[in-house]
This record gives sequence, C-alpha cells and structure tokens, in this order.
Amino acid sequence: MGRPKEFDVDEALCAALQVFWRHGYEGASLTELTEAMGITRPSLYATYGNKEELFRKVLDRYEQNHMCFVAHALAEPSVRSTIEKLLKGYADVLTDPMHPPGCLGVNSAVCGGEGSDTIRQELIARRSLSEETLRERLERAAAEGELPPGEDPADWARYVMSVGLGMAVKAASGASRCELERVADLALRALPVRADRAAEVA
Repeated sequence: MGRPKEFDVDEALCAALQVFWRHGYEGASLTELTEAMGITRPSLYATYGNKEELFRKVLDRYEQNHMCFVAHALAEPSVRSTIEKLLKGYADVLTDPMHPPGCLGVNSAVCGGEGSDTIRQELIARRSLSEETLRERLERAAAEGELPPGEDPADWARYVMSVGLGMAVKAASGASRCELERVADLALRALPVRADRAAEVA
C-alpha cells in the first residue's frame, strides 16, 4: 500500500485558488503557493503537476464553485434576464468580501514571460468559449424575435463580455458591488430588446 497523503487535496487546491486569485498566475510564487497549501514542493508536483497544471486545476475549480451562476443565467426565459443575471452574478463574485477582489482569469491575464504563453492561450480559449456560449443564447433570442431585426448576436455577445471584463478590472481597483451593479444596469439599458417580446417571455 502506498503512503496516504498527509493533506486534504481539495482544501489545498482551494488555498492555491486564493493565492492565484490575489496575485495572478505570474505573481503567485511557488513558495507562496506551498505555504498557503500547507505542503512541500515535491508534494505539489506529485499531486497536481507543475505550476501550470496546478493553475489549470484551479481554473476548473473556480468555474465550478464561483461561476456556477452562469448556467442558471443562460437558462433564463428572456435574453434580458439572462444578461442581467450574468452581469449581476459577476458583480457578486467580483466583490465577495470572502475572496480577493476581481476575477481570477482577468487578474492572471497579463502574463509577460514566454513561459506563460500557454497560460495566456488557455485564458483566451476559456473566454472565447464563454463568448460563444452567450452568442448562441443571443442567436436563439434573435430567432425567437426577442431582438429587433438587424441586430447581430455576435456583436452583443462581444459587448456583454467586454462589459464583464471591464467590471473585473474596476473591481480589482476597488469598485464596490453597488458601483458594478450600476454599470450592469446601464448595459441592460443599451440592450435592444423588443418590449412586446420581452413581456411575452418574462
């Protein structure tokens, strides 16, 4: 029988998440990670792989535990309520006092070293997938007549994603939840939803 692990794998992963969330991928040193996780470097490598592999596991945990509101938002009956729940839910996560301010992905997006290129591409791919999923929801809204003719769902998906990313930057700079919710409200006012169709699907 192999020697049992001397630490809780999930708890250590959550501790690593907090370090990456606060410092970003490049800013989080292996010393900070192992100290927060309560493990040695050999244990980190043996259990999670290298720093890059650990960060990918952390991203998965972040999406599962903190971005779970996205699936509920996409299931909303109207596209307006979908976008409202997306942006308001994001504002909640970005300003939750139990965690570092901002977004894990955005805080880690500025990777300068060549060795971080794979992480940069990973973050781009995940954002692209999120935008594609939102575009598909907006295309359904357009097909159902909820958006006026001529509105491009892809443009609106990019717009909503850009608003969300901007909110993340503001949150990392100290913006309050109330301030971010006001940004979300302004974004909703810009959405060209047909009033008659919105009332039908509400």
